[in-house]
Amino acid sequence: MRIPDQPIQTQFRSVRRRFRGRYRRAVGPVEVTALLNVIVLVGLFHYASSRFVLQPGVRVRLPEAPFADGAPYGARVLTLAQGGLMFFNDERMTPATLGPALARAGREIADSPLLIEADEGTPYGTLMDVYALAAEAGIREVVLATRPPPVAP
Repeated sequence: MRIPDQPIQTQFRSVRRRFRGRYRRAVGPVEVTALLNVIVLVGLFHYASSRFVLQPGVRVRLPEAPFADGAPYGARVLTLAQGGLMFFNDERMTPATLGPALARAGREIADSPLLIEADEGTPYGTLMDVYALAAEAGIREVVLATRPPPVAP
C-alpha cells in the first residue's frame, strides 16, 4: 500500500519490523577471550625472543665454608678449574696472558676486588701464582669464593 504524500524511504521505515535478540552480550571490564589472546601472544613473543644457546663454561665445584663473606656485585671474576683452565671475566686465559689482563682490569676498575672461584682440587701453588700476579697488577683485595654449607630442613 502506497501513501502518496510520503517519500518511499519513510514508507519502508514504518513498515519494517524490528526484532529483539534473545541473548545479551556479557558486559564486563575485559572480555575473557580477548584477554587470553593477549596473554598467549605475549607468551609466544617471549618464547620466540629467548635465547636457546647454552653459555659455554667449565663446571667448578667450590669448597664449603662455615662462614659467609663475599665481594660486591661487579667484581672481577677469575675462575680456576682443576684441569689448569683459567677464565678471567669469561675469557680463557693462560698464565702468560693473565698478568697483563689483570693489569688492564686494575687500571679500568679501581678498588674493585678480585673474586677467585677456584675448584677444590686446584693446587695451592696455582693460587699463590695468581695472588702474585694480582699483587703485581695493583689489586689490593682478593676474595676466594666458597659455597655455603647445606641447610638442614
